[in-house]
Amino acid sequence: MKKISLKSVLHEKILIVENQQKQDLLELRKQFHVTYESLKPINLIKNTFQEVTSSSDIKNNLLNNAIGIATGFITKKVLVGASHNPIKRILGTVLEFVIANVVTKKVAQVNHDSDSN
Repeated sequence: MKKISLKSVLHEKILIVENQQKQDLLELRKQFHVTYESLKPINLIKNTFQEVTSSSDIKNNLLNNAIGIATGFITKKVLVGASHNPIKRILGTVLEFVIANVVTKKVAQVNHDSDSN
């Protein structure tokens, strides 16, 4: 039978620990590069845009708001037209916002009710 010396066991364990450290360092460098890339402003913008476009709730909200704003704008143009009267223009702007809010809420409510069924 061969005697195992403490020195050789210690040397072997040191080699194992050194190899583990090398592996850990490689993984840490990889993770650093991934983190570095993800924190670049252009990548932050891309990721945020992808999240926004993939969320159906946000898409619905944008669509509802666009419909409301368009309806308010068209209403203002029809009622006020090219008037230069400041009072008529102010009332037209107020009416535009009121109609945009009402239409946005109604469209959202209709969409919510149709999703429930």
